[in-house]
Amino acid sequence: MKLGYTIIYVPDVAASLAFCEQAFGLTRRFLHESGTYGELDTGETTLSFAAHELGDANFPGGHVAAHTSTQPLGFEIGLVTSDVAGAHARAVKAGATELSAPLTKPWGQVVSYVRCPDGLLVELCSPISA
Repeated sequence: MKLGYTIIYVPDVAASLAFCEQAFGLTRRFLHESGTYGELDTGETTLSFAAHELGDANFPGGHVAAHTSTQPLGFEIGLVTSDVAGAHARAVKAGATELSAPLTKPWGQVVSYVRCPDGLLVELCSPISA
């Protein structure tokens, strides 16, 4: 078993892709002509976005829309970079909300947290030393 992809349900797929391109320097892999599904190239595992209407179709009981929650949902994606401070500043400049400025953890890893306009919680972190 391996993680193949992560799908985040968002109000505007194209806007989420564009934000991640600008804020994190990620590359768009695909945007469906309907605008309801798109992917970013993040290495072996794809980060995908789908429109809330697709979520509604998949989950008849509904789902929690992250962008409507006043607090971040209980999950995050982690983006690894050697320049956490620079990545953090770039994300905030692009419109992310700072939740935690870059901080060196006791184990030596630098970590920060931002929240994207679509509600996605992102950890920006340095590689963990072996």
